[in-house]
Amino acid sequence: MSKKVSRRQFLTYTLGGTAGFLGMGMLFPMIRFAADPMLKKGGKGAFVKTNLSEGLINETPQAVDFRVEVKDGWYVPEGGEPRTAWVMKSEGKILALSPICKHLGCTVGWESNPQFKGEFFCPCHFGRYFKNGTNVPGTPPTKPLDQYETKIEAGHLWIGPIKKA
Repeated sequence: MSKKVSRRQFLTYTLGGTAGFLGMGMLFPMIRFAADPMLKKGGKGAFVKTNLSEGLINETPQAVDFRVEVKDGWYVPEGGEPRTAWVMKSEGKILALSPICKHLGCTVGWESNPQFKGEFFCPCHFGRYFKNGTNVPGTPPTKPLDQYETKIEAGHLWIGPIKKA
C-alpha cells in the first residue's frame, strides 16, 4: 500500500530541503570562523632569547623585557607581543616570575611601595608577594605569581612558557 505525496507536500518538502541546504551553506562558514581558533592545537611554547647575560643575574629581582610570537585568532602582531619577567637567582637557580598579579591582573613591582621592602607589590588592591613569588597571607592575591621556564644558552638567559602548576 503506497501513500501518494500531494503536490502541496512535495512543494513543502522541496522548499524546506532547499532552504535547509542553503541555510547550512551560510551557517557553516560562520561556525567554522568562530570555532577554528579553538580547534587548533597550541604551540609548544618556544624559548625566547633575552638581552640579559648570565653574569648579570643576581639575588635582586630585575625586570627583563622580551617578545613572544603570539597568534590571536588570525592576528599576529609584527615583531611579537611584548612581555616582561622579574628575573633573579633564588637558591642557586634562576627564577623568572610573571609581573601579572593573580588577583585582578595588575602589574606588580619590586619594592614599589616603601612600606613593603623586599616584596613585590600590586598597587591595585595592595596585593603583596614574597621575593620567591608566593602570595603574602591576608592580602588579596590567593595564588602565587606564575613562573616562566628558563634556560641558559651561549651565556644568555632564555625565557620559555609559563610552568604548569
